[in-house]
Amino acid sequence: MSGGVAPAPAPAQMATTRDRMAGFGAGLASGATKLLVGHPFDTVKIRCQIEGGHGRFRGPLDCLASTVRNEGARALYKGASIPLVGWAAMDAVQLGSLSNYRLLLQGGNKNHELSHFQHGLAGLGAGWTVAMVASPVEIIKMRLQMQYAGGAARQYRGPADVARHLIRTYGAFGLWHGLPATLAQRSFFFFLWGSYDVYSKWLRTLHMPRSGRPPPEKLVNFMAGGMAANTFWTLCYPVDVVKNRYMTQPDPSAIPFRRMFAHVFRTEGLSGFFRGFVPSFIRSFPTNASAIFVWESTVRVLRGESRV
Repeated sequence: MSGGVAPAPAPAQMATTRDRMAGFGAGLASGATKLLVGHPFDTVKIRCQIEGGHGRFRGPLDCLASTVRNEGARALYKGASIPLVGWAAMDAVQLGSLSNYRLLLQGGNKNHELSHFQHGLAGLGAGWTVAMVASPVEIIKMRLQMQYAGGAARQYRGPADVARHLIRTYGAFGLWHGLPATLAQRSFFFFLWGSYDVYSKWLRTLHMPRSGRPPPEKLVNFMAGGMAANTFWTLCYPVDVVKNRYMTQPDPSAIPFRRMFAHVFRTEGLSGFFRGFVPSFIRSFPTNASAIFVWESTVRVLRGESRV
């Protein structure tokens, strides 16, 4: 038996109301960051996913060039008015609930260390929670992104027009027409936040070249956030394609979500599940690295643990 003494566990530090609310407030800043950095990539991704199999675009770069050439650079931010509010609301709900699910698993003790699996469970809970907000935001955003015509030829005049159309077609809960698909896709948040913890702990074991010290926590947040996002999108991308195809098909929906997988495979083969993957993968690192960096930094400020 070794003569060493195991380190004493950190004393309990129970969460306050300020701790429980900080994640929601910081999520607003995270959502705004995602819109600024990621929306042009998202427009290219959505168009490649929906139209790529029909010969409209030869690939992501052709989609980008065609969009800017035919519709102007502002077209890359089509549908951005909904995410401007929606992503802020979604990240507030997602990251606020993530913080509280973590605290629930910690028994309210902020110093209790969670396992990778428990971090994944907190992410899963946050994903299912935010799906209620994400589903209407995403279906409106994608319907607007998929409009190629301008002026009087447009099917929708704006977000409110899309909302009215969905409610008229599917009833009072028409805005949640894609909820089952959104829940399936958001289930992969287990891997996003589980891997974020894996990457964060690994990065803290490294040493900076000159100082020999561990990397600054803000750099850990940025790098781990980007790598976790790449992991998430690599795993969930086929489900995301099917979700988006289901939510943007002509109304009333002819193909149920559960059958859309078979439809994509039958009509386009395996490659159909990865259309638009390149812009999504490229987008995921800077967008989510920046957003998670902003969220973690803002949480620390709101909790009084550091200054900006």
